[in-house]
Amino acid sequence: MKSKTHSHGGNGHDTDGASATGGGGGGGGSSSSPSPPPSPRRHSSISHCRRRLRPVKSISSRSLGTLAAGIMTRRSLRYFFLLPLLYISGLLMCVGPFSAFIGGPPLPGSVYRSHEVFRHLWPAMESDNSSAIVLSSVWKYKRKLREHKACPNLSALHHDQIASPGLNGFLIVEANGGLNQQRSAICNAVAVAGLLNAILVIPHFEFHNVEFGDIYNEDHFISTLDGYVKVVKELPEALMEKHNYNISNITNIRVQAWAPVSYYLGVVYPILQSEGVVRIAPFANRLAMSVPPHIQYLRCLTNYKALRFSSSISMLAKKLVNRMIEKSSRSDGKYIAVHLRFEEDMIAFSCCIYDGGKAEKLEMESAREKGWRGKFKRKDRIILPNLNRVEGKCPLTPLEVGMMLRGMGFDNNTSIYLASGKIYHAERYLTPLKMMFPNLYTKESLATSDELAPFMGYSSQLAALDYTVCLFSEVFVTTQGGNFPHFLMGHRRFIYDGHSKTINPDKRKLVLLLDDVDISWRTLKEEMEDMLSESDRKGIMVPRVRKINRKTSIYMYPLPECRCLQQSMADQIDQIRNSE
Repeated sequence: MKSKTHSHGGNGHDTDGASATGGGGGGGGSSSSPSPPPSPRRHSSISHCRRRLRPVKSISSRSLGTLAAGIMTRRSLRYFFLLPLLYISGLLMCVGPFSAFIGGPPLPGSVYRSHEVFRHLWPAMESDNSSAIVLSSVWKYKRKLREHKACPNLSALHHDQIASPGLNGFLIVEANGGLNQQRSAICNAVAVAGLLNAILVIPHFEFHNVEFGDIYNEDHFISTLDGYVKVVKELPEALMEKHNYNISNITNIRVQAWAPVSYYLGVVYPILQSEGVVRIAPFANRLAMSVPPHIQYLRCLTNYKALRFSSSISMLAKKLVNRMIEKSSRSDGKYIAVHLRFEEDMIAFSCCIYDGGKAEKLEMESAREKGWRGKFKRKDRIILPNLNRVEGKCPLTPLEVGMMLRGMGFDNNTSIYLASGKIYHAERYLTPLKMMFPNLYTKESLATSDELAPFMGYSSQLAALDYTVCLFSEVFVTTQGGNFPHFLMGHRRFIYDGHSKTINPDKRKLVLLLDDVDISWRTLKEEMEDMLSESDRKGIMVPRVRKINRKTSIYMYPLPECRCLQQSMADQIDQIRNSE
């Protein structure tokens, strides 16, 4: 029997998959990772920009003619100067990206030359005996946090309840995507259940053949939310019998992406009251960021307290963190974690060109056809690899990450944890990175095959291991965006007193620097040091948040709303490391 569906507006577009790290941006297919949730759409402000015309009592025909001539003269002069500028701008925009097709020189930074730059710089890099940066003193900026405010208590939450008092029915959601898109869906589901005063059924995962309990501790989730949102593991027998023991028979509401509170109260709530149960599938990014404070608090409580990895994941993750600390004895147990998105499907999806020649071209065409079945061959799809690189949309290679970090001042004694799926042509592309950083580790090199065996083939569980090791690194490096770094940066802000401690490179600037095969090591170092300083400065930034008017993601910028849940950094780290 087909499921009943209620539709309201568009249901948005969710691009997501999962590699072994479950992160990164712009990917798709079996091993790609989720893109970061876009910011909620802003309402048009045209109405506020219109000038209100004042009525004129009387005006003579002569005066009217003079006025019209004056207006036309001013407009003509304005267009006289404006039109040439628009014409020149149009030429630059149109001709620039296509210059390679019309015989012009390639745009600066549009061609991958990093391997040539590395060959040129390696002798100077290897002989550089200047003092290395100390990991414990990388971050110079400190955030002055406001005093702790008490978290909303139960009576306040219930007093502010928008829906009617008393439980109104059951809410079922299906979380799609990789590890962190699922995490977003779970947090939003708790928020919606709190908004509607509904009982939340433990969320179902749409893909990857895993259940909630395979990744998260169900009992801890339920007990932490007790008193705020009631959570059950399954629907009551009576409701299951009513729907012939088939969840697809339950009314499914197709909710538009970033739906506001008013939609849930106006559309979902009446159905929940009349039928006693509703289902929302898919449920990625289906709630706006701007919600009442007590509902926002439920997101914080879920993300940072209720969601704890399952005991099997937690135990191995704790071992990996401790092993990285042991391997980093030269730097007082501190290490760098790099989220590298250089898997075959990620490169294929980006449509970027590296130094693999014809063989690479054939492999990428095959990967695109296998993963996206002709999507990239449509007549309306224009692929401009050179422009993608100039705009910073190409995944960084291991080589580029290595040169960037060495330029920032990290020496070859630095321990690096690599969070990644299967690297494209790993032996070839990882070799220069290992030359620059011999102390390079992955979950595969830190754990035994027996320890990893239960998780093999399950991308979300492998991503959870990477997530934990990255969370406790002194420096986290993101290279391609996506939900994985999106959530990690927010989580790190939460536990590190408001600082994300993340290197987020300016890839547009980086490709221009690595386009110059004659660049000196000194020049590159100066530029990379500036880039590190900029990441440091941005790491403490907190977007301005007005009440019920948040434009940015609370998962990436958890302060100030989640501030009341913060403990001392040492207590939080100890609590997470020792949790099972």
